[in-house]
Amino acid sequence: MREGLTIRAVRADDCVDLYEMLSCPGVVRNTLQIPHVSLDKREEWLSSLTPDDYMLVAEVDGRVVGNIDITRRKNRLAHVANLGMAVHDDYQDKGVGTALMEAVLDMADNWLNIKRVELDVYTDNLRAVHLYKKFGFEIEGVRRSLAFRDGEFVDAYHMARVR
Repeated sequence: MREGLTIRAVRADDCVDLYEMLSCPGVVRNTLQIPHVSLDKREEWLSSLTPDDYMLVAEVDGRVVGNIDITRRKNRLAHVANLGMAVHDDYQDKGVGTALMEAVLDMADNWLNIKRVELDVYTDNLRAVHLYKKFGFEIEGVRRSLAFRDGEFVDAYHMARVR
């Protein structure tokens, strides 16, 4: 999959592709997304990014199939960033997540001077946990009943990568 895959900064005209990707059943299930979010809400979300939000997208054949973002924290935590990502259901297990992680961690390490990148991931999202561990993230704890999904509360790992 690496051939034909481009990682780049998000653009306003990516909103429809992001809307479609974030509506995929697997993406909704394994992220903090909820089903049936309107395109207007997605446009509002995209336009509300701040200078401390760095979002990259994965593009294949002119279509956005993944996104990753880090948000730098402030003041005494300015060396810390939170990470979130999603990959379209049809493009999982094809190297998209790996390419997104490589690009965003390069930005964090070599351009933004981020020392600590942290995230939360559902404990049953083994594919994502494996990806994060591959990039040096470690489980620091379990956040019990962090989110409500499919009619029940679910746990998440709090993971971090400290360089």
